[in-house]
Amino acid sequence: EVQLVESGGGLVQAGGSLRLSCAASGFTFDDAAIGWFRQAPGKEREGVSCISSSDGSTYYADSVKGRFTISSDNAKNTVYLQMNSLKPEDTAVYYCAADVGPYSRVVAATCGYSSDFGSWGQGTQVTVSS
Repeated sequence: EVQLVESGGGLVQAGGSLRLSCAASGFTFDDAAIGWFRQAPGKEREGVSCISSSDGSTYYADSVKGRFTISSDNAKNTVYLQMNSLKPEDTAVYYCAADVGPYSRVVAATCGYSSDFGSWGQGTQVTVSS
């Protein structure tokens, strides 16, 4: 079965950094779209960043461009989200998601649509204090 496990969340001061990890198993990791989404209480889930594990292409929401960096380590079946210059509005539960279908490169390139991703982790809490 496809399994995604997020880690690395926590409490950080505004301006600080965190690195989230998504450990994946149960699918061909190097032929997938991996996305990071976040959801704050009372808010809709929003796409943050996506990567194609096939070609390494990366995509970012406007709200995090220049601050967050997504990367993959195919040897470890792990995707990372390096979050710098964190703001209180970044506070949310962050979810890792995967699309393992035949259009994963397109899914990654159009990053941000929850319905494109069939597998989800349980989330990790990120809290940014002011």
